[in-house]
Amino acid sequence: MRYLITGGAGFIGSHMAEAMLARGDTVAVLDDFSTGRRSNLAAVASHPSLTIVEGSVVNSALVTALVGEADHVVHLAAAVGVRKIMAERVQGIRTNVEGSETVLAACAKHGRPLFFASTSEVYGKNAKVPFSEDDDSVLGASSLHRWSYACAKLLDEFLALAWFHEHKLPVTVARFFNVTGPRQCPDYGMVLPRFCAAALSGNNLEVHGTGLQSRCFLHVDDCVRAVLALVDTPVAVGRVVNIGSDEEISIRALAEKVLEISGSAAKIHAVPYAAAFPEGGFEDMLRRVPDTARLSRLTGWERKIDLAQTIRDALRWAREV
Repeated sequence: MRYLITGGAGFIGSHMAEAMLARGDTVAVLDDFSTGRRSNLAAVASHPSLTIVEGSVVNSALVTALVGEADHVVHLAAAVGVRKIMAERVQGIRTNVEGSETVLAACAKHGRPLFFASTSEVYGKNAKVPFSEDDDSVLGASSLHRWSYACAKLLDEFLALAWFHEHKLPVTVARFFNVTGPRQCPDYGMVLPRFCAAALSGNNLEVHGTGLQSRCFLHVDDCVRAVLALVDTPVAVGRVVNIGSDEEISIRALAEKVLEISGSAAKIHAVPYAAAFPEGGFEDMLRRVPDTARLSRLTGWERKIDLAQTIRDALRWAREV
């Protein structure tokens, strides 16, 4: 099978490329290297079945040509990370909306099945947990720019499902919940790699707000298995599916666990949101917990890697880079 992975030099995309190559697929990676790194693909860079194309997902001619050469498309390219979204406000929205529209149109033109990566952010401030795929989205005010990412990805989902219903485009939408692990960069506000880097360097682990806000962190290898399972499951077409872990932990407890596993003598330092994001426009949510029953029912997928091992793998990678 020939796959095109947009954002394939990124954190999740590079792991996806490796897994597909390992099972005998041919893979083309499209990445503009704004956040993706060539080093992420170093282990497979010389693989005869891998092609790396540098370019933007908003380049319609390029995307259309690459989609035409593929049997299946995995769309992961996006502007991600709180820091990047807050710093590059116009470009972030443009990439996430225009890029997705370009990929959807190209897949429709060539009749190619599409796996579309969305985010748990679309649930917003909904207080009902765990989040099920048909639950409401409760987003904050447009004056708080952090919600632009959730809004853009939600619009992308509407567009993807519209292509499915109106034009029979075979598309599966998956919402990722805090995927983490080796190769995730700390530069854009991702919390576990940020904590790992601080612990290993002896710097303070900065916990924003009270630290009582909780998340469920999924190892990237488990995420890749889920994506591959959905890609290979025709009954998932036209569905929205959560991909995440059921192991909930507060951010402060996560910092404590990183210190415990690393053996670091670093300290935890609470930073008010106003100090962490002095430009304003930020708002957090207390809990983000997925209901993954639909994923399990459709594919038989189960999480295999617990949080402690996820932290150990993230620390190992942080030591190597």
